[in-house]
Amino acid sequence: MIKNYFKTAWRNILRNKFYALINVIGLTVGLTFGLLILLWVNDEFSFDTFNTKADRIYRINAQIGTGTSRQTWSGLPGPIAMHAIKDVPEVENSVRINSYGYPVYRYKDKLLSAGDHGAYVVDASLFKVFDYKLLKGNINNPFPDIHSIIITETTAKRFFGDEDPIGKVLLGNGKDNYTVTGVLADFPESSTFKADMLFSFELAKKNYQGGGYWKSLEQDWGDYFYDTYVLIKPGTSAKAVADKLTAIHLANQKEAVQAKLQYVAEPLLHLHLYNNDGTPAGLQTAKIFLIVAVLILIIACINYVNLSTARAMLRSKEVSVRKIIGAERKQLFAQFIIETTLFFVVAVMLSLIAVKSLMPVYNAISGKEMQFDLLDAGIWKVIILTVIGSLAASSIYPALLLSSFKPINALKGKVSLGVDNVLFRKGLVITQFIFSIVLIIGTLIIRQQLKYIQDKDLGYDKSHVFGVDMGGIYGHYDAVRAELMSQPGVVDVTRAGDNIVNINNGTGDTDWDGKDSKRSFLIHPLNIDETYINFFKLRIVAGRAFMSGKADSANYILNETAVREAGIKDPIGKLFSLHDKNGIIIGIVKDFHFASLKQKIEPAILCDAPQNCGTIFIKTTGMGAPQATKAAEKAYKAYNPVVPYSYEFLDANYDALYKTDMRSGTLFSIFAGIAIFISCLGLLGLAAYTAQVKVKEIGIRKVLGASVTNITAMLSADFLKLVVLSIIIATPIGWYAMQKWLQNYAYPVQMHWWVFALAGTSAIVIAFVTISFQAIKAALVNPVRSLRSE
Repeated sequence: MIKNYFKTAWRNILRNKFYALINVIGLTVGLTFGLLILLWVNDEFSFDTFNTKADRIYRINAQIGTGTSRQTWSGLPGPIAMHAIKDVPEVENSVRINSYGYPVYRYKDKLLSAGDHGAYVVDASLFKVFDYKLLKGNINNPFPDIHSIIITETTAKRFFGDEDPIGKVLLGNGKDNYTVTGVLADFPESSTFKADMLFSFELAKKNYQGGGYWKSLEQDWGDYFYDTYVLIKPGTSAKAVADKLTAIHLANQKEAVQAKLQYVAEPLLHLHLYNNDGTPAGLQTAKIFLIVAVLILIIACINYVNLSTARAMLRSKEVSVRKIIGAERKQLFAQFIIETTLFFVVAVMLSLIAVKSLMPVYNAISGKEMQFDLLDAGIWKVIILTVIGSLAASSIYPALLLSSFKPINALKGKVSLGVDNVLFRKGLVITQFIFSIVLIIGTLIIRQQLKYIQDKDLGYDKSHVFGVDMGGIYGHYDAVRAELMSQPGVVDVTRAGDNIVNINNGTGDTDWDGKDSKRSFLIHPLNIDETYINFFKLRIVAGRAFMSGKADSANYILNETAVREAGIKDPIGKLFSLHDKNGIIIGIVKDFHFASLKQKIEPAILCDAPQNCGTIFIKTTGMGAPQATKAAEKAYKAYNPVVPYSYEFLDANYDALYKTDMRSGTLFSIFAGIAIFISCLGLLGLAAYTAQVKVKEIGIRKVLGASVTNITAMLSADFLKLVVLSIIIATPIGWYAMQKWLQNYAYPVQMHWWVFALAGTSAIVIAFVTISFQAIKAALVNPVRSLRSE
């Protein structure tokens, strides 16, 4: 019986090749891109799940400040981890992590960089809290002494080839020897934390350079440097742990009380998809892509349902004959389910081949390193859920409809699908185009926002500027600057302690004339020299800029937001202190964007501190950029021959802030195009069916004088009405969805009416072109051929 079902289904497919081809293409494309998106979503939600204790691991974040100036920092003071174990019974273990190490290391005659993921100091408890695999070494004593180092497999291969790395000695910074005591399996791609080299946290303690009354790293409550993770005991409250750590900190530092310090526990499994303050970040993108995947699969299923139900009239006599010779409804139902299953078997096989072929390109666009391994149970989970859901959505209704015909009426030619079924089919077409138009609206607005980011005036000039870490040229800046300024491709040279594109450091350790004791204030310091403001074309709106010499070493320049947030009236000449350094406000700089446009401009303070500037910035003529980078390399190597020379253009740094957004925008555009393609494929099939059903009507109209244009308009009108209705429904949905998406940006674009008009017009044009292809073809047929049977 089952064999006969498959044989009959296969014959029916071969008998209707055009419709079968449309169904297979639609299902294949839908499944292919549905699977690709779902694999991406599955990867996003799988971050850090390889840790067996992931549900008990939390990163402790610090919230400081009040109101609009309140910030959340992932770094904590050094003593917190120690007190978490000693004074908080709910904590089972803790780990501190901080970047550390040198740019390059020497082994014999090899001079190699640390790697793309960098080097970190970590507590030895890292391997007790996280499930990182130590392939060689002692997990109970991973750092036998302060100069021990653990490296990943890839790093070991780069440095030592096939030699056993254990016991090998690396030379860092030309003076410090480190002995390899462990080899770590490369960090999983789904790990939020990755490194190439790990050092003992004891190094950070030894190299601690605190000032004032902080005697050691374990006593310094003011420097928020170290990412701190806690493993809490089963059944305990993470919030209770965070509250106890807050109380411990407040008891040890009175300034923290004034800064309104509050610790919060962020689950490890949230780190990848949430911001530090607990607000969604990548989570929203993942949800949007999940919705897009479901929409694409629904559109593909709608195509199949529409074509199956539309062609039900043509199969009514087949069903009736089967019923007359004894076929039961359940047997007919099974027949049509198997027919759909056969379509899906072909579509799934083709889609798996397509996914495998597209994966390298998909990874390049998405920035991921996903593997489509059919031996992976996780991959099959996605495939099976996708296929079963799509198969059920596509098969049940057509099978019920096709098996419901009454044989006598069908054989007499009196079968009608009924108003309900016709309306249902039209409703499916409208649904398809609602989804497609919403995706078109989303694509247009996302592209608008990303273009706005690229073109926005940031308040400073970053064009043709590249930065070089000073390293060994630190003490020779004046000579290097003079040399570079003599080069034809160089316009100007300056230095700073941070990159203007993304200034991360902040502090609440400030005071000023007339400060309200209840006011909490966070500010971003930036160390610069006297050439910096002119170099980046920052605008001084009050007072003056820094001058050469030491006269301004105790003076400050604030941005407009800092003055407003502090509530300082007539700030020029007022006293202001940063940490333990008292100074005078000599100028106000116009607000400029020194972070992502996803956040509002925050308070900033410019300090005349050349001695604390570790990066040199070089502005080129644009065309002369290659000569400028070579000149900088020559000057760099003259004073620092050991460390490899490297540079980064600020435009690239800026683009890196929005790399994820750009990739998501590109993927969204592709997926929107696929959804529209599948929708149009369905329209093509329905238009062909309509032309087939009305073939005699078309012939009569042509005999009576109707033109090709008249017939094309007649066949297109009903479909275009459905598209127009889809536009009316999709417009407010698209507006609402994009309004929610734009909330991620502190500076969103305005959604103008023409965006929705363009989306609607595009849908009408695309639909009309698709329908016209079949309509014109039908209108050009010789009427004699369609009427000769009468």
